[in-house]
Amino acid sequence: MLLADRSFSMVSEPSEDVQAVLAAMESMDLPEIHELEPEQVREGMEGRFAGAEPVADVGAVEDREIPGPDGDIPVRVYTPESEGPHPVVVFYHGGGFVFGSPDGHDAPARLLTNGADAVVVSVDYRLAPEHPFPAPVEDAYAALRWVAENQEAVGGNGTVAVAGDSAGGNLAAVAALAARNRDDGPDVAYQALVYPVVDFREDAAGGGYASHVENAEGYFLTAADMEYFHDHYAPSWVHHRNPYLSPLLAESHADLPPATVATCGFDPLRDEGRAYADALDADGVDVTRREYDDLIHGVLNMVQEPMDVQGGHDLLDDVAGDLRDALH
Repeated sequence: MLLADRSFSMVSEPSEDVQAVLAAMESMDLPEIHELEPEQVREGMEGRFAGAEPVADVGAVEDREIPGPDGDIPVRVYTPESEGPHPVVVFYHGGGFVFGSPDGHDAPARLLTNGADAVVVSVDYRLAPEHPFPAPVEDAYAALRWVAENQEAVGGNGTVAVAGDSAGGNLAAVAALAARNRDDGPDVAYQALVYPVVDFREDAAGGGYASHVENAEGYFLTAADMEYFHDHYAPSWVHHRNPYLSPLLAESHADLPPATVATCGFDPLRDEGRAYADALDADGVDVTRREYDDLIHGVLNMVQEPMDVQGGHDLLDDVAGDLRDALH
């Protein structure tokens, strides 16, 4: 029995603006993610906001490269308008480990920068299937270490947090876990995990969580999409109990940073996030649970036209506020 076998207090349908987004997507008669090659997925997803005006102004935006385990890692550094130095949030974008980039997550990065009054370093980690597990993990950890060791280069004040959504929520959780476990691990003050994937076990993918079944179809991320992402990122079941792939399965979650875990009612990953919050709490980690029962997966990045959902703004405001309270 998996950890999240319990009921979830939720409304009967998504919010009206989420329903409008879903209806608009259905009317376009687009192919499903799992029907496409990874490069086609990337082109389609990156094109959603092509040419859009920035959702918010920040003090400065700089693209740069930092050393990684197998070549340089591109990052985008967002600096607030307020006087620094600032805390730094290392941010990992979602996209199933197959697509996504700082470009595609520009809007949430800007809103987090302003809301948390922190420098946000958005990491363009390597993607599967060209670079499967553990390549993105090692990029995520290398970026965290570099930021922690080069605070002056990004306008940091010595306080570092991690954050991410979906696959990026996994990488944020795993980076925090690696920082605790490894001898060279930096201090991480906080982790903000938005609908993270935390359990790659076969019985999890096969319906071990109620939300995998309840929300398998019709709410943007589908069960078939999840299988597609899993197969590209971690095709061998040999890895699936590795805590750097499935952080829920870490032997202990004690001494990990305080956390915000945000989940959405109509998301297949809802119960994985809840299970991770339970695991952190059981091992004495201070956890803030943010539950949005009328929202869907991906809403963190639905904060500008043509997909502008008020609940996405609310979620970002809450997560940014938690980071601000924890880091200042």
